[in-house]
Parts: sequence; structure tokens; C-alpha cells
Amino acid sequence: MNLDFGFFNWQIVQSFILKGLAFSVELTLIAMIGGIALGTVLALMRLSGKPWLVMPATAYVNVLRSIPLVMVILWFFLLIPLLLGRPLGAEVSAIITFTVFEAAYYSEIMRAGIQSVSKGQVAAGYAVGMTYAQCMKLIVLPQAFRNMLPVLLTQTIILFQDTSLVYAIGAYDLLKGFEVAGKNFNRPVETYLVAAVVYFAICFTLSMLVRQLQKKIAIIR
Repeated sequence: MNLDFGFFNWQIVQSFILKGLAFSVELTLIAMIGGIALGTVLALMRLSGKPWLVMPATAYVNVLRSIPLVMVILWFFLLIPLLLGRPLGAEVSAIITFTVFEAAYYSEIMRAGIQSVSKGQVAAGYAVGMTYAQCMKLIVLPQAFRNMLPVLLTQTIILFQDTSLVYAIGAYDLLKGFEVAGKNFNRPVETYLVAAVVYFAICFTLSMLVRQLQKKIAIIR
């Protein structure tokens, strides 16, 4: 097999790759923000001690964590239009799916972070007259976010890798950009190899940054 990477130039990168990369990054950021917000709510529900909050939150997390992401993507893409009576489009469907799905994973991370905060600090908050909401907002959640920040970012890196699964519904992500470039220039093998290198470079670099952040947080503690 003769590999030829000579067809790669800035025009190809600009026309095909950057467009897909932009959506992959957009999807990652929106799903991260939405997933952490929803995941925090789910974590608080599970830790509330109230059965009517604990049971649905637990069911939500356990069900979604037990189903392959690609299956959830297909479900949302195919079923939501039937329920709404109109198509949402691959990109919008992907954003909704990833936010809902990743919330289950962020929820477990946030729950562990909240439980890592000393109960004595919460008791001290109650002792000075704080309510449950005030203790969570002012004492627990700030520390939980700091403790879990490296894990949250690591999950976000995994989320970026998983964005390639939107290929199954035709969304134009980074992998789709490489595929289109490969088909246009009849170089599918080369483009998939370059795609693997690009994904590795991005994820490895982000992993190194998270590791440095983790060391800094450890020093602060």
C-alpha cells in the first residue's frame, strides 16, 4: 500500500477539517456546561435523603450509564422528531443527547466531590444559622468543584473523543470532515490516519494540562 499525504494543504484543512473541529469543540463545551449543571442537580437529588428525589435521580443515572452512547444518539435522533412532529437536525439532536447523557457521568463525579467535603464544615455552617441551600452554595459546592476539577476535565476529554460518534447520524464533526476530505481526494486511508493523529495530539495535550492542574491543586491542599 502506497500512502501519499501530499494532497494535504491549508485549503483542505480550512475547507473540511476546521468546520468539523468547530462543531466538535462546540458540542463538547455545550455538553460539558449543560452536563455539569444537570449533573450537579442530580447529585444533590441523590444526596438529599428524600426518596421522591433519590429514586428518579438514581434511575436516571443508572439507566443512562448502562446504555451505549451511540444507541442513545440514535434514539434521540429518531424518536424526538416523532414526538415533536418535526425534525431537529443532526447537530441539535447531538447537543441534546450529549448533554443528557453526560449529565449521568458528571453527576457521579459531583456526588463524589460533595461527599469529599468534611461533614464538620457543613455542621459549622448550620451552627452559624445557614440553611441547607446556603451551605451547599457557599461551603460544599465550591470545594467540591475544586476537588473534582481534574476529574471533570478528564471526563470532558473523553466527551470530546465521543463526539466522533455523531458520525452515526450524519452530523458534521471533526471525523466527518476528515471523511469528506478523504472521499473528495480519494485518499481515505491517509485521512483516517491523519484524523487519528489529530485526535491523539488534542487529547494527549489536554491530558498533560489536566495533570499539571492536578499537581497545582494538590499543592494548594
